Amino acid sequence: MKVNIYYGGRGVVDDPTIFVVNKIQEVLDELNVNVERYNLYEMKNQITTLSQTVTEADAVVLATTVEWIGMGGYMQTLLDACWLYADKGRIGDVYMFPVVMSKTYGEREVCLSLVNSWEMIGGRTGNGITGYVDDTTEFEFNSKCVEYIEKQTENIYRTISQKRISLPSSSQTIKNNVMKDVVRFTPQESEQLSKYVSDDTFVKTQKKDIESLASIYKELLSDEEHGGDDYYINVFKNSFRPGTAFSCTYMIIVSDKNKTILINVNNDILDVEFGENNNADVIAKLNKAVFDDIVAGKITFHRAFMTGDMTAKGNFRSLRMLDSLFEFAE
Repeated sequence: MKVNIYYGGRGVVDDPTIFVVNKIQEVLDELNVNVERYNLYEMKNQITTLSQTVTEADAVVLATTVEWIGMGGYMQTLLDACWLYADKGRIGDVYMFPVVMSKTYGEREVCLSLVNSWEMIGGRTGNGITGYVDDTTEFEFNSKCVEYIEKQTENIYRTISQKRISLPSSSQTIKNNVMKDVVRFTPQESEQLSKYVSDDTFVKTQKKDIESLASIYKELLSDEEHGGDDYYINVFKNSFRPGTAFSCTYMIIVSDKNKTILINVNNDILDVEFGENNNADVIAKLNKAVFDDIVAGKITFHRAFMTGDMTAKGNFRSLRMLDSLFEFAE
């Protein structure tokens, strides 16, 4: 017989739950039960993977402390992990015994929450231990309290060894309905997923990748709203002012969009296309944000060059002519 104890408190010295858990472990050891204890506050980054250890036991003791309201975050994280990653086929044979001690109000409510949560996950439940403790030292030296804990632990042992059954609950029915359309993972897949979730480096990398993809799709959507690739061509065609006796070749590089625009002006004739010409009279380089500000009429090519937002090389007289050849209205 194996029993896993999961302590979800903060590990403070006067936590009465620690005393109760220690006493339970002591009695089970005397009964030759294989007991393994997990202090969740010491395993913050591994709590998710502990969902796999739950199904390795015949029973679990979920112990937590009510310090101000509700159960602590560590225990809630463990329950979330069991719901998401534990082997639902195996967890149905695992008994859960709640231990909830309180130094404020609400131990019975938290105990009920643990029972309901475990039944929703699919496991079996047994009678637990709840109580309010004002003075931990007085509680520990109270022989009647100690005797009660020992008797309850013996009942835990009998429940497991006799495999006592209970009548079906509505929580189980709700769980079955909720899980109908949920993707079910194999135990191996669940274990792998729980390891990924508990790996901070992996999670941070995934978040960065998601943010990067979101940024890319946002930019693509923005480009599509402006007309896609045609946007870079049409803004020059639609803003060209013929009538100037002037000929020049420009190559404008939009660095962060990997776009290179060739502009060939021959008096009243304008030709704009994508391509490269390293022999162009003027080669300019800017990013998409500066490009958008220029074609929106917010700034000029000359101002972008003077402020350093755009770099350029070649004939600077021809560079100044860009603002005369194209009239971008704000």
